[in-house]
Amino acid sequence: MHDLRFIRDHPEAFDAGLARRGLDPVSASLLDLDERRRALTRQMQEAQSRRNEASKAIGAAMGKGDSATAEALKAEVAALKQTLPALEEQEKALGEELEAALAVLPNIPAEDVPEGSDESGNVEQFRWGTPREFPFEPKEHADLGPALGLDFETGAAMSGARFTFLRGQMARLQRALGQFMLDLQTGANGFAECAPPLLVRDEAVFGTGQLPKFADDLFRTTDGRWLIPTAEVSLTNSVRDQIVDDLSRPIRLTALTPCFRSEAGAAGRDTRGYIRQHQFEKVELVSVCRAEDWQAEHEHMLASAEAVLHALDLPFRRMLLCAGDMGATAKKTFDLEVWLPGQGAYREISSISWCGDYQGRRMNARYRPEGAKKTEFVHTLNGSGLAVGRTLVAVLENGQQEDGSVTVPPALHPYTGGLTVLEPAR
Repeated sequence: MHDLRFIRDHPEAFDAGLARRGLDPVSASLLDLDERRRALTRQMQEAQSRRNEASKAIGAAMGKGDSATAEALKAEVAALKQTLPALEEQEKALGEELEAALAVLPNIPAEDVPEGSDESGNVEQFRWGTPREFPFEPKEHADLGPALGLDFETGAAMSGARFTFLRGQMARLQRALGQFMLDLQTGANGFAECAPPLLVRDEAVFGTGQLPKFADDLFRTTDGRWLIPTAEVSLTNSVRDQIVDDLSRPIRLTALTPCFRSEAGAAGRDTRGYIRQHQFEKVELVSVCRAEDWQAEHEHMLASAEAVLHALDLPFRRMLLCAGDMGATAKKTFDLEVWLPGQGAYREISSISWCGDYQGRRMNARYRPEGAKKTEFVHTLNGSGLAVGRTLVAVLENGQQEDGSVTVPPALHPYTGGLTVLEPAR
């Protein structure tokens, strides 16, 4: 959600920010709604004040025996009593129209976000690790995985496209990855482990920005709740409608949860394999902080996600997303892209975003700066630490051997019950 005061004071800057996302100017229409609503508010206040004055004057007129004046005042009060509800209804309708118009607008990109309309405008920051040289032609995970327990056929037969059934050692590897990531984030990186609800109400998905514009990307239950597309929704909304008295240290939260997305990516892209699924697991990272702490927190969250890739010895690169490729709630986003030798390409495995106070305003989540009487809206950050399924894909493709087996990274050995190599079914 956006600050109306900023739009009033800087309409050109607001429209310029939206233009960077490819949107037309809207400040004029927003400010027209705002002025009409404020005019009605003033009219209501004046009418209420006049009604109070007239009510008092009735007694004075009656005390003087001036019945004509008293009757005229009574008539005026009666008329005002009829007028006020209509004004209140008009003011409420304009307020709801203004809120609805603001609710669908994306966040304004930060100044240092590069220009661009799609992923071609993203800027590489650096690379880590050296892609392995294979003495054979490496396979994609979709070809390598079935013999190891990545059962696409059963998943599709049971649930449809973009569902997968994991068996035996493959299921064990996925569990090991999730537990390893969660232990790393709660131990070395200072995130508090949470076990949040997977079903949430409208206000929760509105607070983090999925509603109203992206409802089609979500699964909804018959009783009106939503399956979370990521634990970002539950974790971030844990401060909804609160005033945090002490935010001198950021609130850092993490959770390993299933995630559900009705829209699992662009049509026709990644239809094979385990990259884009309707149901998947992810370790989510969320931080709630003061305005002055966001940059340090963004770096911490990036380092926390990158630490997983370091530990698993998976080559990756960091990309700064351009204005046109960022998610709607973000002011600034870095993507981490892992090297997949079977595809011969870097693919996204984590997005780490700073949202400013955009989500804080939607959730009415505030904090009280030390020594201050007024509250301010919190800043929020979120990211993957990491997407478990995509990490599994990276482990398979980078650790594959010519005989179809896969070497399990040493960092996972304490979690795999002695399993160090995945062996294909013979």
